[in-house]
Amino acid sequence: MPVDFNGKWILETNNKFEEYLKALNIDFATRKIAISLSQTKVIVQDGEKFNFKTLSTFRNYELSFTVGEEFDEHTKGLDSRNIKCLVIWEGDKLVCTQKGEKANRTWKHWIEGDKLYLELTCEDVVCLQVFKKQE
Repeated sequence: MPVDFNGKWILETNNKFEEYLKALNIDFATRKIAISLSQTKVIVQDGEKFNFKTLSTFRNYELSFTVGEEFDEHTKGLDSRNIKCLVIWEGDKLVCTQKGEKANRTWKHWIEGDKLYLELTCEDVVCLQVFKKQE
Protein backbone atom coordinates (compact mmCIF):
# COMPACT_ATOMS: atom_id res chain seq x y z
CA MET A 1 0.00 0.00 0.00
CA PRO A 2 1.52 3.32 -1.03
CA VAL A 3 1.90 6.26 1.30
CA ASP A 4 -1.15 8.55 1.55
CA PHE A 5 -0.14 11.99 0.22
CA ASN A 6 -3.70 13.38 0.23
CA GLY A 7 -4.12 16.74 1.88
CA LYS A 8 -3.37 20.41 1.97
CA TRP A 9 0.23 21.32 2.80
CA ILE A 10 1.57 24.78 3.74
CA LEU A 11 5.18 25.74 2.98
CA GLU A 12 7.32 26.18 6.11
CA THR A 13 10.90 26.26 4.83
CA ASN A 14 12.46 26.75 1.42
CA ASN A 15 16.22 26.02 1.49
CA LYS A 16 18.26 26.96 -1.63
CA PHE A 17 15.18 27.81 -3.71
CA GLU A 18 16.78 30.87 -5.31
CA GLU A 19 19.85 28.82 -6.30
CA TYR A 20 17.54 26.21 -7.84
CA LEU A 21 15.71 28.91 -9.82
CA LYS A 22 19.06 30.28 -11.04
CA ALA A 23 20.01 26.79 -12.27
CA LEU A 24 16.77 26.84 -14.29
CA ASN A 25 17.75 30.25 -15.75
CA ILE A 26 14.77 32.03 -14.19
CA ASP A 27 15.16 35.79 -14.52
CA PHE A 28 16.04 37.98 -11.53
CA ALA A 29 12.63 39.64 -11.08
CA THR A 30 10.70 36.36 -11.24
CA ARG A 31 13.15 34.73 -8.79
CA LYS A 32 12.67 37.55 -6.27
CA ILE A 33 8.90 37.23 -6.49
CA ALA A 34 9.00 33.42 -6.28
CA ILE A 35 11.19 33.27 -3.16
CA SER A 36 8.94 35.73 -1.31
CA LEU A 37 5.74 33.75 -1.87
CA SER A 38 3.93 31.50 0.51
CA GLN A 39 3.01 28.24 -1.21
CA THR A 40 0.23 25.80 -0.55
CA LYS A 41 0.32 22.34 -2.09
CA VAL A 42 -2.94 20.43 -2.51
CA ILE A 43 -2.50 16.75 -3.32
CA VAL A 44 -5.27 14.40 -4.39
CA GLN A 45 -4.20 10.77 -4.63
CA ASP A 46 -6.25 7.86 -5.93
CA GLY A 47 -4.00 4.80 -5.72
CA GLU A 48 -1.26 5.43 -8.30
CA LYS A 49 -2.95 8.52 -9.80
CA PHE A 50 -1.96 11.93 -8.48
CA ASN A 51 -3.05 15.52 -8.92
CA PHE A 52 -0.71 18.14 -7.45
CA LYS A 53 -1.77 21.78 -7.23
CA THR A 54 0.81 24.33 -6.13
CA LEU A 55 -0.98 27.53 -5.17
CA SER A 56 0.36 31.02 -4.44
CA THR A 57 -0.80 34.60 -4.79
CA PHE A 58 1.44 35.02 -7.87
CA ARG A 59 0.93 31.86 -9.90
CA ASN A 60 -0.68 28.44 -9.62
CA TYR A 61 0.60 25.23 -11.16
CA GLU A 62 -1.14 21.89 -11.63
CA LEU A 63 0.37 18.51 -12.44
CA SER A 64 -1.44 15.18 -12.91
CA PHE A 65 0.29 11.86 -13.44
CA THR A 66 0.14 8.13 -12.87
CA VAL A 67 3.08 6.43 -11.16
CA GLY A 68 5.06 4.32 -13.63
CA GLU A 69 3.70 6.01 -16.78
CA GLU A 70 5.93 8.45 -18.70
CA PHE A 71 4.25 11.76 -19.57
CA ASP A 72 4.97 15.07 -21.26
CA GLU A 73 4.99 18.15 -19.06
CA HIS A 74 5.06 21.77 -20.18
CA THR A 75 6.26 23.77 -17.19
CA LYS A 76 4.19 26.79 -18.26
CA GLY A 77 4.41 29.56 -15.71
CA LEU A 78 7.54 28.07 -14.17
CA ASP A 79 10.49 27.77 -16.57
CA SER A 80 8.29 27.13 -19.67
CA ARG A 81 10.12 24.01 -20.85
CA ASN A 82 8.81 20.86 -22.47
CA ILE A 83 10.10 17.85 -20.58
CA LYS A 84 9.50 14.10 -20.41
CA CYS A 85 8.75 12.86 -16.92
CA LEU A 86 8.55 9.52 -15.18
CA VAL A 87 7.44 9.18 -11.56
CA ILE A 88 8.23 5.97 -9.69
CA TRP A 89 8.16 4.75 -6.10
CA GLU A 90 11.49 4.41 -4.32
CA GLY A 91 10.34 2.91 -1.05
CA ASP A 92 7.89 5.48 0.36
CA LYS A 93 9.23 8.32 -1.82
CA LEU A 94 7.71 9.55 -5.06
CA VAL A 95 10.65 10.19 -7.39
CA CYS A 96 10.36 12.02 -10.71
CA THR A 97 13.06 12.06 -13.37
CA GLN A 98 12.70 14.89 -15.88
CA LYS A 99 14.41 14.74 -19.29
CA GLY A 100 14.88 17.96 -21.24
CA GLU A 101 17.24 20.90 -21.63
CA LYS A 102 18.63 20.77 -18.09
CA ALA A 103 20.82 17.98 -16.75
CA ASN A 104 20.08 16.03 -13.57
CA ARG A 105 16.59 17.47 -13.11
CA THR A 106 14.49 15.56 -10.58
CA TRP A 107 12.10 15.94 -7.69
CA LYS A 108 11.30 13.71 -4.73
CA HIS A 109 8.31 13.88 -2.37
CA TRP A 110 8.09 12.03 0.92
CA ILE A 111 6.24 12.31 4.22
CA GLU A 112 7.59 12.17 7.75
CA GLY A 113 4.97 12.66 10.45
CA ASP A 114 2.90 15.74 9.56
CA LYS A 115 5.56 17.09 7.15
CA LEU A 116 5.77 16.79 3.38
CA TYR A 117 9.29 17.08 1.99
CA LEU A 118 10.08 18.13 -1.56
CA GLU A 119 13.63 17.88 -2.86
CA LEU A 120 14.15 19.71 -6.17
CA THR A 121 17.34 19.08 -8.16
CA CYS A 122 18.68 20.79 -11.27
CA GLU A 123 22.25 20.26 -12.41
CA ASP A 124 24.28 20.37 -9.15
CA VAL A 125 21.77 22.42 -7.09
CA VAL A 126 19.50 20.77 -4.54
CA CYS A 127 16.61 22.69 -2.96
CA LEU A 128 14.66 21.31 0.01
CA GLN A 129 11.15 22.52 0.74
CA VAL A 130 9.24 21.43 3.84
CA PHE A 131 5.45 21.69 4.08
CA LYS A 132 3.26 21.15 7.16
CA LYS A 133 -0.07 19.39 6.80
CA GLN A 134 -3.00 21.71 7.36
CA GLU A 135 -5.62 20.22 9.66
